[in-house]
Parts: sequence; structure tokens; C-alpha cells
Amino acid sequence: MRPIADVAADLGVADELIPYGTTKGKLPLSLLDRGAPDGKLVLVTAITPTPAGEGKTTTSIGLVQAMAQRGHDVVAALREPSLGPCFGIKGGGTGGGQSRLEPSVDINLHFTGDLHAITAAHNLIAALLDNHLHYRKEPAIDPRRVVWKRCIDQNDRSLRQVMVGLGGGKQGLPRESGFDITAASEVMAILCLASGVDDLRTRLARTIVGYGPTGSPVTVQQIGATGGALALLADALRPNLVQTTEGVPALVHGGPFANIAHGCNSILATRMGLTLADWTVTEAGFASDLGAEKFFHIACAAGGFAPNAVVLVATVRALKHHGGAARDALQTEDVARVEQGLPNLWAHVDNLEAFDVPLVVAINRFPTDTDAELEAVRAAVAARGLTAVVASHFSDGGAGALDLADAVVAAASDEASFTPAYTADQSVADKLQALVRRVYGADDVELGPACRPVLKRLERLNLTHLPVCMAKTQNSISADPSKRGRPEGFVVPVRGLQLSVGAGFVVALAGDILRMPGLPRNPSADKVDVVDGEIVGIE
Repeated sequence: MRPIADVAADLGVADELIPYGTTKGKLPLSLLDRGAPDGKLVLVTAITPTPAGEGKTTTSIGLVQAMAQRGHDVVAALREPSLGPCFGIKGGGTGGGQSRLEPSVDINLHFTGDLHAITAAHNLIAALLDNHLHYRKEPAIDPRRVVWKRCIDQNDRSLRQVMVGLGGGKQGLPRESGFDITAASEVMAILCLASGVDDLRTRLARTIVGYGPTGSPVTVQQIGATGGALALLADALRPNLVQTTEGVPALVHGGPFANIAHGCNSILATRMGLTLADWTVTEAGFASDLGAEKFFHIACAAGGFAPNAVVLVATVRALKHHGGAARDALQTEDVARVEQGLPNLWAHVDNLEAFDVPLVVAINRFPTDTDAELEAVRAAVAARGLTAVVASHFSDGGAGALDLADAVVAAASDEASFTPAYTADQSVADKLQALVRRVYGADDVELGPACRPVLKRLERLNLTHLPVCMAKTQNSISADPSKRGRPEGFVVPVRGLQLSVGAGFVVALAGDILRMPGLPRNPSADKVDVVDGEIVGIE
């Protein structure tokens, strides 16, 4: 790895760097005062995930390395991994092979402490809330109407529903509660969507933690938690600077999941990239029906930016899986299964074309892919009048993505824009209809009984303008994780709505999605260890 001071020098910020050792550091928000962000923005998204893998992060990193090799002034702006997936089913989140972030183990684990700060700030609010209840402070909060849970940055199904305050009169008021994973915390969303310290304070202060006996909302400000939470987040608000395998600058900041949160890195990091470099490459979690949609409707709206180009990542292996191939058959050539899986690719192409953004399809090559399979995808995409580029950045680093870099630069529009699926003046119910029909291809949305009082509350509080953050399975365009490919003739059931005023959106809970994941039978934690003083098994 290059010294982080040298990486900062590439961005012209060596004097402003706040080093965390020799390989990582933070950048002050004052860098945003250098001028209006006028770089070009590239968004990386993907087809529907499968166990075969797609590789958005690896592709994002390979792309910035290739652009750097072509002589472009470029920076990556990516999310920080959560410990939940690192020790759960996914493993690390820093890319792979010759296209990864460094120092990879540090970034995957404690990094600069941002996720711990978010966890601490969230739980400080929870502690002060329970203290407010214990002393029966004003404004009164109905214990049955508390909406603020606690959080932890681990997958732990046992904490989804808990009882607190069970030790008698001195131990707090008994009530039902639970935990969300830190990546789904509203504090995480607030940090990622805040435009600066003052906006962070405002968003924290207005966050609703519960409701009084008459249904009036009670906020973080009203329980005296704003200042303490802000203090815990003061350092975490500064974007982190690291590097790729080839020493290209990368801003890594914020880590909301895209299936149960809004799935984008902080707008501060993205705006900083657009201010300091000619090109910024960012990614949105999971597929276009989740991450890209939320990037458009939530992150772009909060950040005041839009993409100049979008890269849609697909793999032969994933297309074969969508085409019905068994997981143990993905390494065997099967052009017919690849072609049968193409409808999933077309669903995401249709989504992005409806958003009216310049599009390039990146075929992330695996070693077992055959030329016939790759050509089947490339030719099919070309027949639709689009560009598809095979890239081998996992094996070859930036050199394996040079054609992709050229295609992205050629496709990028001078005017960054997109066409939203809905507008702010539509009702939340109409926004949900627009999402499920236009983005998912569903016939309709079915609102459960628990949604109706929240819709009325939104109207009463004049908050119907808020965008929707859909919490939905990542494994299908529908809300049913078993439906691969491009499902048709389905209805999306929304069982509940959660009002996130601080973040500035309404969370819709679709199907059986949960905001606290569980661990698999054989979690990735089984492989993690320390050998000769080095951490191993985080991949």
C-alpha cells in the first residue's frame, strides 16, 4: 500500500488529511467549500443477486483503476462493510482479487470506528428514552407507542424481539422492544444523508422516538438526546480516505443495507468526490430495483446530484442461476441456461431505461465462463442497442476493465439527470404503486391493516411529501425470495410502514423482510482467526 498521505496528495488534500495510522485517514468537511461539485458521477448497480455472485464493489473498484490507467482524475465513493455480513453469510465487502479496497481487513472490521459511533449514538438515544419513561418526564410517552429500538452491528435473530425493564421498579419500565442491525438504524441513514454538522443536528433533533397518550410525536430533541448523539457522531461525519489495490483514492463512508435501508454511501463522500476529482464512481447496494431506485429517489434528492452514467453488472453464472441452473452446475457451460436467465437482465435494463440514464452493461468475467456464454450475453445486449463489455478486473485489476472504462466515458452524458418513478406531491400510497408497478413489474401493492394509521399520521403531520424506502428481499424483484428471473403476475404485500422523519423517508416493510438478519448454519465467522499475529478469513 502507498502511504495514505501520498494518496491524499493525488486529490490535492495532503495538508488537510487527518491520518489514522499510515494507511487510512479522514477528510474534513471544509473541503466541500472549495467550490461547487462539478465532476461526473457514475453509478454501479446490478442484476438480482444470486449465490453465484455479481460483484458490484469489485467492478466499481476495477472501473476506477482502469479509468486511472487511462489518465482520468477519478475517485471511488463506496460504503463501509457491516460486521453482520462479514461474520454472517456474505463475508467481507471490500471487493476481491486485484480490485479491492486496502487495508481490506481494517475496513471490514473496526476501520475508523464510524459504525461503532453510529451504534453508540443510536443506543444513547434509546437509553435516554427509557430514562425519560422511568422518571415519567414530560412530554409523556405511551410505553406501548415507543418506536425507537436499540441496535447492534451483528446478525443476531435472538434480539429481534426483547423485553426490557424486567428487574422491578428500580430497573426501568417493563415494555416490549427489539434490536435492528446498525446498517438499518435511522442514525445510519441520518449520517449518510446529512449535508453537514448543522443538518445532522436538525435531522437528529426531529427524529421521532415515540408517541404520547394522545398520539402526538415525541422527538430526540424533546428527550434531551440531540447534543449527546451529535457529539458521538462528530468524527464519524468526516469521510474516510483509503486506496484501491492499485493505489487509486477511495472514499469509504456510511454503510446502510439496500434491502432494509437506503443502500448508498454518504452524500458527503459523494459530493467530496465530485469536488476533488473529475470522475466519481459510486455503487448502490443489491440490484436496480433496490439500490439504484433508492439512489435516485433518496440519495440524489438529498445530495443535489445525479448520475452521468450507470453501469449494470451481470455475470454468466448469475444468469444461468436465474435461468434455472442448479448452484452446483454453474461452472459447466450451458448457453441455453444463460439465455433463459436473460429476462432478469432485461428487467433491470428496462428499469434503468425508464429512469432515462446512459447505460453500459458490464459482464463481470469469472474464470469458468466460456467464450460462447459471454458472447451470448454480449450479442443479446447489442441486439437491444446497448453496449456490453466483458471485464476481467477481478483477475487483472484495472487492465482488465480498460474497455469498460472507455465505454463508460463514451456513454456519460454531460448533463447529469434522471427521470424519477414518482414525484414528491404524490401520496405515499401512490408512490408505492409507482414503485411496485414500474420498478418491480408487479400488478399491484397490497397494504396491510397496520399501514392505514401510519398513512393518516403522515397526513396529519404534513409529511406525505417524503420518499419511500422499501424494505424488501434482495433475492427477487418481487417480495418473494424464491422467485428468480423476471416474475410476472404478482402482488407486493406491504405489512407495515415506519416513519423515519430524521432520515427523511418512509420505510415500507414488504413481505417477510426483517431489519435484524440472522446467522446462517455455517457463518463466515467460522473461518476468521488470528494466525501469527495476522487476521485471516475475512474475504
